[in-house]
Amino acid sequence: MNEVVDWQGYLAMFDSEALMIQSPFTHDGTIVFGADSDYTTMAIAGLHLLSSRGTEIATMRSLPLVNPSAVKSATGTTVVCDDENTEACEWNLLVGEEATLVFTNNLERNLGFHGPAELESLDPTFYADIQTAWEQELKPAHVSQGAYVSEAAYMEGAAARLAFMAQSTNANLIWPPRQLDADGQRLESPSQPLMASAIVESWTKLSAAGAPSEFALRAPVLGGIQTVFVRFEQGPCGVFLVADDEQYEPAIGDEVTFVVRRIYAQEGLIRYGMKAVPKLN
Repeated sequence: MNEVVDWQGYLAMFDSEALMIQSPFTHDGTIVFGADSDYTTMAIAGLHLLSSRGTEIATMRSLPLVNPSAVKSATGTTVVCDDENTEACEWNLLVGEEATLVFTNNLERNLGFHGPAELESLDPTFYADIQTAWEQELKPAHVSQGAYVSEAAYMEGAAARLAFMAQSTNANLIWPPRQLDADGQRLESPSQPLMASAIVESWTKLSAAGAPSEFALRAPVLGGIQTVFVRFEQGPCGVFLVADDEQYEPAIGDEVTFVVRRIYAQEGLIRYGMKAVPKLN
């Protein structure tokens, strides 16, 4: 039996030098993603896990089901989806038909994974409704009535947001990054990472009717949108959504950590970002 690790909302299993990571949810006997996960968020979680155990991957080969830009922004790993440019890739990311990924640097070895016996079965109505909501939101014709963020603007700040890179000014850290400080002086590029944990100072839950229009299709299915206002140990504060996959009711003083999840879709493209989850003791 492989070691099973609960990691960033997924289940991970090691077999020698390979890693398999999968969703903890099932629907109708099939492993499926939760409400705000996909192959990209799972790939990022797997790379974070490998990095935490001393394995750094510069370049890996994958099918185009994984968003290369989001992975690069969050981890620094280059994902190559073009068969003509994969010779230099030591690692391969194998995409399963169900919500499963395998990281391996040896395609010739036999992989002997034995996954966990018990997974969480999703309510059929909830699963169908959340899938329909994402399908509608991902249509190019779907236009949010809220704040418009172009793809260029999103990509410009994605690396700093997904990797928690802050700007250093005097004795303070600024996050998310800005062009100018409080005195109107231009700031340097983000260069210092924040610790990926923080303390909840306040929280709120927006009702389905009161949620921003970016979440109008999914908020009724989720029963509202929950957010936390947190303070990092290094000083910066921020507001984050709570991960949709987590059954978590925040309280002031809670320690939370962060995972990459789907935030919303715009112009047919997923916007990925950090969401809060309770920190495991």
